[in-house]
Amino acid sequence: MTQNPFTAMLTAQRNALERTQTLTHDSLEAQQSSIRAFGEFVDRTKELTESNAELSKGTIHASFDALEASTPEDAADFSDLRELVDDGFESGTEAQLATLEAVSETLSEAEAASEEFSDSYAEVVDTSFDAFLDAHEQVERNVTAVADSVEDATTEFDVSA
Repeated sequence: MTQNPFTAMLTAQRNALERTQTLTHDSLEAQQSSIRAFGEFVDRTKELTESNAELSKGTIHASFDALEASTPEDAADFSDLRELVDDGFESGTEAQLATLEAVSETLSEAEAASEEFSDSYAEVVDTSFDAFLDAHEQVERNVTAVADSVEDATTEFDVSA
């Protein structure tokens, strides 16, 4: 194949197209990864919500224990307060967990839909790039053939005649 200015330009163009195709796939994978990471964050938040509730409830119970120990015996009954704290934390935690579960389910559905879209889009991108690269290769062959013909014709042309 003859080297000519067009060959270098067409090679650079093809390389840029191939890099663009790769970057498109990388971008789609990054989107999927971010959706998965957010889902994992929500799942971890559910665990932390339960741990935080237990820790906070334990701290409040320890405060009641300290108050109870510092007051005369039978001077105050903290059992109603303990039950109120337990009920409050239980209902609050249940509400938070229900909300987080709904978010998690929505994210799972969104992840599946996004993955399906990404797969379809990647297929269209690949088909488009492949068709364009095929046409590009044909142009490159044609340009090379024309350049070869011009070169052959110039070598046959006798300037001295």
